[in-house]
Amino acid sequence: MKAPAAAGIFTADTPESFEEKALEIFRFQAEECPVYSRYVSLMGIDPKAVRTVEAIPFMPVSFFRDHPVISGGGTAEAVFVSSGTTGQTQSRHHVISLDLYEESFTRTFRLFYGEPSDYAIMGLLPSYLEREGSSLIYMVKRLTELSGNSHGGFFLNDYARLRESVVRARDTGLRVLLIGVTYALLDLAEELSPDLRDVIVMETGGMKGRRKEIIREELHAILKKAFNVSSIHSEYGMTELLSQAYSKGEGLFCTPPWMKVLIRDSHDPLSHSAEAGASGGISIIDLANVRSCSFIATSDLGRMHGGGTFEVLGRFDNTDIRGCNLLVS
Repeated sequence: MKAPAAAGIFTADTPESFEEKALEIFRFQAEECPVYSRYVSLMGIDPKAVRTVEAIPFMPVSFFRDHPVISGGGTAEAVFVSSGTTGQTQSRHHVISLDLYEESFTRTFRLFYGEPSDYAIMGLLPSYLEREGSSLIYMVKRLTELSGNSHGGFFLNDYARLRESVVRARDTGLRVLLIGVTYALLDLAEELSPDLRDVIVMETGGMKGRRKEIIREELHAILKKAFNVSSIHSEYGMTELLSQAYSKGEGLFCTPPWMKVLIRDSHDPLSHSAEAGASGGISIIDLANVRSCSFIATSDLGRMHGGGTFEVLGRFDNTDIRGCNLLVS
C-alpha cells in the first residue's frame, strides 16, 4: 500500500480534513507497520470497520522500546533515542525522513512564535547534549541555524556566558528564547538569578534524576520569581513524535493543526474523549508520524480544557512494568 502524501499532512487544518487524513494514515499503518498491524489484529479490530478518529486504536508508546516502528519499509535517515536512567531500555524512533521532521517543527515554531530569524535561540540542555540521538537537540540546533545569528546556541553549564549572550542579543534588537531542561533552569535560577524580564523562558520538563520532582505550579513560581518574568512557557514533545505542543503559560498546551490530543479512560484504553474536563491518559495523533505510528497512547496523565487545549498532570505509576503485553512472545 502506498504511503499517504506528506504534503497533505500540513494542510489538514479543519476537523473534516484532519479526520480524513488520520483515517487514511491509519489504514496505511494498520497494513504497512508490522508492529502496529499485529497490535490492531490482537485487539480484535478490523481496520475497514474504523470510521472515526475516536475508534482508532492507539499503540502503547512502550512499543518503541521493544520494536522497530516503521511504516512502509525503508531505511531510517536518523534514529532518535529517548533519555533514560541507567539500566532502563530506551525508546528508539526510526525516522525515515528528516525533512518531514524539520517541516513539522519549523511550521509549528512559526505558528506559535513567528520567524526564527527574529530570535536568539539559546539551549540550556546539558543532559541532552551529553548523549547521542536526541531529537530535541536536533530541533533546537536547526532552529538556531535558521535564526541566522551568532548569539544563540548551547550553553551546557556556562551560565555567565549565557547571561552575557542575552545582553548582547538584547542590544541588537533580537528577541531571546531560552529553552531549558527543568533542572538546569533551576540551577541557573539558584546560581545567578539573572533578570530575564523580556526573555521567553521555556521549560521542557523533567529532572532527569538530578533533582526531586516538583509540581508545575511550584516550578513555575520559582522560575518566574528568579528570572523576573510573568510566565513560563513549556514544550511538550517526545522522542516518539515528530510534532510538539507548546504552552505560553499556566501549563495549558496547544497543538498544531496536524496534531491532536485525546484523553483515554484509565481503565478502558479504547475509550477516548476530547471534551473539556475529561481526565485520564493522554493519547496523541501526530499525522507527521506517517512513516512510523501516528496513534500513540502515552504514559502521561492529562486533562482537556476548552478549545482543544490540554494540561499534563503527571505520569502513570510504574509505567515501565504496566505496558500492554499483547506482543510479548
